[in-house]
This record gives sequence, structure tokens and C-alpha cells, in this order.
Amino acid sequence: MTPSSSPIALVTGASRGIGAAIAAQLAGQGMHVMINYTSNEQKAQQLRASIQASGGKADLCQFDVSKSSEVDEKFEWIAKTFGPVAVLVNNAGITIDSLLIRMKDEDLDRTLNIDLKGAIYCSRAAAKQMMRARQGSIVQISSVIGESGNAGQSAYAAAKAGLIGFSKSMAKELASRQIRVNVVTPGFIQTDMTDTLTPDQKESIQKSIPLGFLGESQDVASLVGFLASPASRYITGQVIGVNGGLYM
Repeated sequence: MTPSSSPIALVTGASRGIGAAIAAQLAGQGMHVMINYTSNEQKAQQLRASIQASGGKADLCQFDVSKSSEVDEKFEWIAKTFGPVAVLVNNAGITIDSLLIRMKDEDLDRTLNIDLKGAIYCSRAAAKQMMRARQGSIVQISSVIGESGNAGQSAYAAAKAGLIGFSKSMAKELASRQIRVNVVTPGFIQTDMTDTLTPDQKESIQKSIPLGFLGESQDVASLVGFLASPASRYITGQVIGVNGGLYM
């Protein structure tokens, strides 16, 4: 396979929800998107087909972000097959809700391994390729919970807050090579997880949001598209909320 003529963008956890919207957004901006997934191959294939039907470029890239050896192997494969990664969006994440005193070690480890360490592994692998190219954009998908905290989500909050501190440090390390690192913190976004909420729960959440409604995946994807593009060339080390005013 010959290298791609388009900039390579890797989106982790891209098979559905916010990740899928981001992948479609970047493909629409002319990037060749690597759709990362762990197990939901059917959804990933559907997304690739949708992007290709719209005239975009996309390929599947299956690996577990929490395993550094898999991450390094796949980044090397991408570089050799398509070209170096120019844009990385660390979107893969999970939440296992639990009060602190009831938290299981294995749930804490799994949350930190995927939400925080996974993003660090991918960022490290991408940075090596971007440093050689002397350009690149890394966008981390954190959460409003990483800024405000939330009862019952201490592990998730720790991982997402850690992602912010990590990104600010990395932005300082990589700026001299023209590599930008920014963080997006979504609030309540309509996804599969919010679909399980009862009407009363949704109403309660909406009342807490100054703009009065839940966001959509495209609201996040549009911002990521901007941060991944040359239009944001003078923006790095920033944390930008997409939360309807929930956290200011």
C-alpha cells in the first residue's frame, strides 16, 4: 500500500458516539482517518463505509490503548503503511462509577489504564513521529468531571484531571517542534450513555445547564476539527469546555 497523500489522523475509541463524530469531522476536512477500536469491529466498519461513501478516506486500526506494546506496534504500522500521524485525538475512555469507599482496585486500575495511561501511551508514540516532522496536533478528550469533580466518579475524575496536567506539561515540551497539545472537556453530551437516563433524570440535568439543553457529539467534533487544523496554529496548552455553561 502506498503512503497517503492526505494528513493522517488517528482517533482512539472512534467506533461510536463522540469518537465517531470526530472521525467523520476530520475526514470531512480532508484527513485520512485511522478509526481505532478495541472490540466493536462492526461499528468501526460501518463508520468507515459512511466516511468513504461521503468521499473521505478512512481505515480501521484495532488495538487496546491500555497496552503500550500494542500502541507502539500500531503507530509503527501506520507510519510505514500510510505515513506519520499528523493529528492524534485521544478519545478512548470508560467510567466505572462507584463511591470511593466501595471502589474495587481492579475498577480503579482499568479506569486509569484506559482513560489516562492509554492517552499517555498514544501521545508518546505520536510525539516521536511528529517531532521528526516538526509539526502536529494532539487533542485530548477529557471531561467536565475532570474540572469540577463528581460524587461517585472519583476514579474517572482523577483520570480526566490527570489528562489535563499531562497535556499542559507535554504542550511545553513539544512547542519548540511546532506540536500543539490541547484539551477538550465535554459536559453532558447525548450519547448511548445518556440514552439510558430517565426523562426525570434528563430534565434534572438540563436544569443544571445554563444553556438549558444537552450537547450533541457534533458540538465536540467541530471544536476538535478546529484544534486539529492550521486555523488553530497559535493555540496550545489550552483546556476548552463544551458544556453549555455547566462549568465556567
